[in-house]
Amino acid sequence: MTDETGTGFRLAYVPGVTPAKWANVWAERLPDVPLTLLTAPDPEALGLLRGGGADAAFVRLPIDREGLSAIPLYIETTVVVAPKDHAVTAADEVTLADLADEEIFHPLDDTIEWTSRPGRPAFTRPATTADAIEMVASGTGLLLVPQSLARLHHRKDLTYRPVTDAPQSQIALAWPTDATTDLVEDFIGIVRGRTVNSSRGRTPASPPEKPTPRQPPKPTQNRSNRRAAPTSRKKKGNRPR
Repeated sequence: MTDETGTGFRLAYVPGVTPAKWANVWAERLPDVPLTLLTAPDPEALGLLRGGGADAAFVRLPIDREGLSAIPLYIETTVVVAPKDHAVTAADEVTLADLADEEIFHPLDDTIEWTSRPGRPAFTRPATTADAIEMVASGTGLLLVPQSLARLHHRKDLTYRPVTDAPQSQIALAWPTDATTDLVEDFIGIVRGRTVNSSRGRTPASPPEKPTPRQPPKPTQNRSNRRAAPTSRKKKGNRPR
């Protein structure tokens, strides 16, 4: 199919999400419809959807779902980011109790929903997670983030450890409910792992009908077991008298 609007399909995604695998499937199934990828900070992704700047977006839950549909996809492990020589790195994983005496940064764009913030508040609240990473590298505190963000902001002088009892964030695919177009349905099918011929979602085009193969004629059979008489006989000449 082709894109009737001429704008293609616009997919936004928050930092830490890697949409390449879905984008590759899209390119294979809908080569005539361009897919535009838009990176958006967590607070701005929903604004893109509601403002018509994107057709769908990968976002982190929880979100305000008014006017939006969302499909939860996968849970992100929460980790603590620390300098490589910090005592917290001695263990393979830690608990919130292990961090009780540590100064923890809580950036303004924090993606984890806390009922009670861990550790002791750091001396400032960085504007972004990237800023908080810089401060951790300076040795002034630690940071708890989804593992995908720790990987995104990887530095050679920092490492991270899973925090087993920390709240976790979840990635979801969201789109405006009133704008559930055929292309949105196509992308939902890709994200859900449906095959191109799946009966769910959009109905695939019917394959052309194959012509009925002609059957070879059956050989005729004699209804009698008698041997067929020869078609001609040699004419006998007159005997000499």
